[in-house]
Amino acid sequence: MMVVQQEHERPRPMAGREQPPRDAVVHDPRLTVLDHPLVTTLLTTLRHQATPADAFAHALNELTRFTLWAALANEPLEPVRVPSPTGLEAPGGRLANGLALVAIARAGLGMLVAARALLPEAPFYIIGAHRDEQTLEPTILFTSLPPSYQGLRHILLLDPMLATGGSAVAALRHLRQAFSGAITYLGIIGAPYGVQQVLNADATVRIVLAALDDRLNDQGFILPGLGDAGDRLFATIPI
Repeated sequence: MMVVQQEHERPRPMAGREQPPRDAVVHDPRLTVLDHPLVTTLLTTLRHQATPADAFAHALNELTRFTLWAALANEPLEPVRVPSPTGLEAPGGRLANGLALVAIARAGLGMLVAARALLPEAPFYIIGAHRDEQTLEPTILFTSLPPSYQGLRHILLLDPMLATGGSAVAALRHLRQAFSGAITYLGIIGAPYGVQQVLNADATVRIVLAALDDRLNDQGFILPGLGDAGDRLFATIPI
């Protein structure tokens, strides 16, 4: 017989932990929170409990594009000139080399499709992390990272949910063992607690989010949030 765990029996690792208010982190210059009607529309699709996995993945892809737009606003361009249909050359530019994508699996894999479509020449890597629901402590299970970071200048770290910040901080520390360049965390929804943890962990990291919610519940989930992004993306539990 399957025993259903009641709400009061679930682990409450965030119970009693002090959480910063939203206003305490939202104005940090290293944090960018998007503000656009299309972003709000896509977020509404993600948050709705009845959104199926395919529509969820589509909205996640589109929001990833918005976060990339913000994260790369100040990227250097290499000037180029291209022939136009009028017979004249047109001035243009291409993103300079040195960008790389690192997805925190599993949910971060859902952001790779859109990121690779916009940055087809950027190499991509994976960090597999697991969060212990009893303690909220992260464990790095595996990595697929380059043997050398030579030639890389900016890593984009992808993970939709910045809740406690444990997995993001663990990934940052792993990357910082050999990489001293710029790192930008791209997420969809964050909580003030997780944002603060990441900013405190690395003096130069930047964070781009589509939304900054209010707080975490006692189980470490973002409120109002959208539930478990990995489960919803891969349809591994009923919505």
